[in-house]
Amino acid sequence: MKDLAVRVENVTKSFRVYTDRNQSLKAALLAGRRAKYEDFLALDDVSLEIPRGTTFGLLGHNGSGKSTLLKTIARILTPDAGRITVDGRLAAMLEVGSGFHPNLSGRENVYLNGTILGMSRREIDAKFDSIVDFSGVERFIDQPVKNYSSGMYVRLGFAVSIHVEPEILLVDEVLAVGDLQFQEKCMEKFSEFKAAGRTVIVVSHAIDQMRTFCDQAAWLRNGKVIDVGDAMTIVDSYANAEHGVRRVESGGTRFGSGEARISSIEWLVDGADTRTTRTGDHVTLRLHYESDIEIPRPTFGASIDTRDGVFVWGHHSLDAGYVVESIRPGVGSVDIEIPALPLRPGTFDVSASLQDHAATHVYDALQKAVRVDVLHGTPTESGGVTTFGSTFTNVSPPRPLV
Repeated sequence: MKDLAVRVENVTKSFRVYTDRNQSLKAALLAGRRAKYEDFLALDDVSLEIPRGTTFGLLGHNGSGKSTLLKTIARILTPDAGRITVDGRLAAMLEVGSGFHPNLSGRENVYLNGTILGMSRREIDAKFDSIVDFSGVERFIDQPVKNYSSGMYVRLGFAVSIHVEPEILLVDEVLAVGDLQFQEKCMEKFSEFKAAGRTVIVVSHAIDQMRTFCDQAAWLRNGKVIDVGDAMTIVDSYANAEHGVRRVESGGTRFGSGEARISSIEWLVDGADTRTTRTGDHVTLRLHYESDIEIPRPTFGASIDTRDGVFVWGHHSLDAGYVVESIRPGVGSVDIEIPALPLRPGTFDVSASLQDHAATHVYDALQKAVRVDVLHGTPTESGGVTTFGSTFTNVSPPRPLV
């Protein structure tokens, strides 16, 4: 376990699923029989090794066993068979704010929840201002939490949990917590955890974020581990297999529910659709779509990868604050302007997506459908994938060596 934070060995966990539960003793007596149930195998001989200091993602459809695995690692659930070894102080953020008492104030609940999560009174005192500042509910900290909005309640619960500062952090769907600004705070905190060499194990359905946020990932299906490895590779394999991926004639693949689709992608330079461009070009990335339904406040997105699969850039309209009130059945397009292309010479693949207003449901994701060659342009810089427009200046005169 020297280089491992968590080792999961041949873990099995099942639950009873009742098909005819008797709701009372009277009902049981009248029925003259016991309630009927079936055994549901949530985890089936699962084995994993999670390296210390990595951000590790768990992927899979609902019911695949992700949350059950997190709860067994957190010792909330006991496996029926197998063994889990955890090396380090562990904190689980599985049901944010679950330790709150509705009639107590936010201040009182910070102390109550912090104590439940293992912090001492002195530790909570030292971190209290930081917790409140992180949550953004300082104006209401002395009000009963039953009067909080759902967002305020979740933010305060998350702020308490994140300040436990464990060596191993378990998180279930944290990337969906709060608004965009709060999510950015969470991601910054996770980056601090990562830089400090801590281990984060996360479950999320936001596969684009998992692809870039995680170092490694495991893909679960029906309680079994399908594959484990590099996060980008696993996420792509999962998306290809589980989301109905199909080849498209123009190249690349697509997946999604299909009510609306990205029909094509144009890479426009000086108004012409081209596959050859230069560093510094003004590029318009035009996404053409067709929809069978009306979609309120859709989220459009695009991304660029190197030919070798390194994720270089991604942007969607939710982050940009660009709100389209709705798109109706029919066809249309949306433009993404890149004022000066910052890519150095190389070959790159372009992808696009159409999602719901929260960027959690994918109507269509057209992956690596357009390949673009970038040639030398302006500025010319010496290496890497992107240009920064950097300059050299203020060279001091030489001084004699002492």
